[in-house]
Amino acid sequence: MARAPLLQLTDISLTFGGNPVFEDLSLIVQQGDRVALVGRNGSGKSTLMKVMAGIVEPDRGDVILTTGAHVGYMEQEPDLSGFETLGDFAADGLPEAETYRVEMAAEGLKFDPARPVATASGGERRRAALARLLAQAPELMLLDEPTNHLDIEAIGWLEEYLSQTRAAYVIISHDRAFLRRLTRATLWIDRGEVRRQERGFEHFEDWREATWSAEDDARHKLDRKIKAEARWAVEGISARRKRNQGRVRALADLRAERSAQIRRQGAAAMALDAGPQSGKRVIEAKGISKTFGDRVILKPFDLRVQRGDRVAFVGPNGAGKTTLIKMLIGELPPDEGSVTLGTNLEMAIFDQTRSALNPDQSLWESLTGDPEMRVSGRADQVMVRGQPRHVVGYLKDFLFDDAQVRAPVRSLSGGEKARLLLARLMARQSNLLVLDEPTNDLDVETLDLLQDLLGEYDGTVLLVSHDRDFIDRVADTTVAMEGDGRAVIYAGGWSDYRAQRGEDEPAVIVQPAVAPKKGAAQEKPKAAKSSLSFTEKHRLEELPTVISRLVAEIAKLSQFLSDPDLYRTAPQKFEKATLALAERQSALDSAEEEWLTLEERAAG
Repeated sequence: MARAPLLQLTDISLTFGGNPVFEDLSLIVQQGDRVALVGRNGSGKSTLMKVMAGIVEPDRGDVILTTGAHVGYMEQEPDLSGFETLGDFAADGLPEAETYRVEMAAEGLKFDPARPVATASGGERRRAALARLLAQAPELMLLDEPTNHLDIEAIGWLEEYLSQTRAAYVIISHDRAFLRRLTRATLWIDRGEVRRQERGFEHFEDWREATWSAEDDARHKLDRKIKAEARWAVEGISARRKRNQGRVRALADLRAERSAQIRRQGAAAMALDAGPQSGKRVIEAKGISKTFGDRVILKPFDLRVQRGDRVAFVGPNGAGKTTLIKMLIGELPPDEGSVTLGTNLEMAIFDQTRSALNPDQSLWESLTGDPEMRVSGRADQVMVRGQPRHVVGYLKDFLFDDAQVRAPVRSLSGGEKARLLLARLMARQSNLLVLDEPTNDLDVETLDLLQDLLGEYDGTVLLVSHDRDFIDRVADTTVAMEGDGRAVIYAGGWSDYRAQRGEDEPAVIVQPAVAPKKGAAQEKPKAAKSSLSFTEKHRLEELPTVISRLVAEIAKLSQFLSDPDLYRTAPQKFEKATLALAERQSALDSAEEEWLTLEERAAG
């Protein structure tokens, strides 16, 4: 059955700074649509959404909204001026009888409506803006990065809400898991053209690769045709003959067609250099705890981080993830216990608050003004992993063009600010990366590249993230902050953590006392019974992490030994690695046997 259109864009054209963003763009959003809006950072996703919302007026074309329909737009930087509290802002324009919707949304999104606007964080302001949109219950919701500043529990609540609503919505998001679950159609902005596929984001990457492959084939055929026609023109058939003039003109048309084609933007030329190797033991935390006033942030907790580990920290906002990270890297002393840092550590930190960026500085100044990147006596060069680079060339590696180099940081989009932070981070040699929400605002292609870089990075990674897909792709250990001061270590990434907890999606971290859901498809892990001693119970909990670490070390050693020239060029390294590989394989066999024995006793 055909669905009625809610919003129609016809022949839209829009130009910023002399450059066309869209030309002759047409699209329709229908009742019940659940659409992912995707594209590279800077491709115009937020601009298109503002055109759909009526906030940006196109240079040419029509934006037609069905009579009586209401469009709600959630922007990335909401203006709360004139409101005393977050609740006042979220309830603005609602009848008194419907303000309960704000309270419901505030509970799900986890913010206090009574919080004064003057003291609210940027994340709280965004959550209030999202609550305002949901409370208004428009027929069409336009959501620009709605999961930024939400913890996994709140993302789960929002997923449930959007999966049940009858309203149509268009979503811009970096969160693959969020888009996969919710969308049934995809709008893809690519070089000013908007394509639509009636399939959700889950199928986007296959569609994109097929489209690009067909484009490459067509370009290759055109190049061959131009080459053949050019050879004909050179090899002596006189163009003065009247019957050949048409062929000459056709060759000129082919060349014009080729030059008019817009090349795809390449991936950012990002790189990580682990620099000098750290000691084998990177961090050793024993019995560390932290309390702020009457609130227990962390109960006594032990953690050992080895070289090459990828440790993700998950949990609700305010549970203490950042506090724990700061204690582990020595920025904050624990109330009790001790933290010992390994030898030869070189640390690089990605801060989710973007505090390292001065919004009034230009991109040029943001790099050349960094003491760790400055090249003495050269105002146009920066030090990148020990080598001088021209600042413009280095910024181009991160997909910034010449016009942006002297622009203020405040003019950048969220994704562009994240790329600038990565440019600063990756200029340094490091063997310990601390990444606090690095995925916010990044496009799919940049996320893929960052994931690949972290996979090849020889150093150690501590990661705070609410992006479940990214955690699955990167982490080999997950530390779950339960919100009651407890931190629990699990082997693997997000899905492994969920499986070990026996929980189903939507992904919501619950308190341990909550009973598991009935009818779960997975078999629930059985609790250790009294047949195990306290030490054996602790060992049973610890062994999955030990096994995971040994598997990772064996993979690295095997890759190292796969070099056919290693024995000839470095016989001592070959012998040492061979012995280490045999040692770890033996340790893995023993650990797996021990785990099976303890698991059987616990189950019996």
